[in-house]
Amino acid sequence: MTMLDVTDLDVGYGDLQVLWNVSMTIEDDDDVVALVGPNGTGKTTLMKTLSGILEPTNGSIELFGEDAAEYSANERVELGFVQVSEGRNLFGEMSVYENLRMGSYMHRDQFEETREEVYEMFPVLEERRDQKAGTLSGGEQQMLAIGRGLMAQPKLLALDEPSGALAPQLAERVFEKIEEISEDVTVLLVEQHVDRALELADRAYLLENGRITQAGEGNELLESDHVRDAYLSG
Repeated sequence: MTMLDVTDLDVGYGDLQVLWNVSMTIEDDDDVVALVGPNGTGKTTLMKTLSGILEPTNGSIELFGEDAAEYSANERVELGFVQVSEGRNLFGEMSVYENLRMGSYMHRDQFEETREEVYEMFPVLEERRDQKAGTLSGGEQQMLAIGRGLMAQPKLLALDEPSGALAPQLAERVFEKIEEISEDVTVLLVEQHVDRALELADRAYLLENGRITQAGEGNELLESDHVRDAYLSG
């Protein structure tokens, strides 16, 4: 099954166009699909459009075989598309446990079962379950944000810059968890850490200046002269 099919997508803010003619596909046998590129190139704009926060000016999005234009942002979550945004958007005054409960609002009857799965994935969250989210370390907050996303039981989990602002060792732990998650849930990984994202990816897209400039298997982009010269040198 095709989980995501984006065709000739144009997106902008008023008169300012940000994305041009973007097309990408994610199949259900993909474990990790990476969207890489520099800051300010439109990656987050694309994520907001896929989530239903922004509307495209042209083109189409199909989610799980359905026309996404017919579904609100909340309804897309119900379909199975869940995004963990770059800013994490945790409820800082709420506990870890309460944040996880908020993530399960569409699957309340399965809260305890899913929570235990998240605790197994991220043991530190069980240790910190009564601690306010705003007092967690950066790495712990990122794990909570991903855990809360998993509470919505996604079919396709979009992670926007999950390694952002983390020290290298913490970022590596997050990448290891993403690889583990991808054994059960397809992950759309949006990252500036191009090398690590492409190492994980079955399929990858390079977004530059609002356009997809390269697409292929992750290792193909990793070996591309352009990618190596522009993003991996040094």
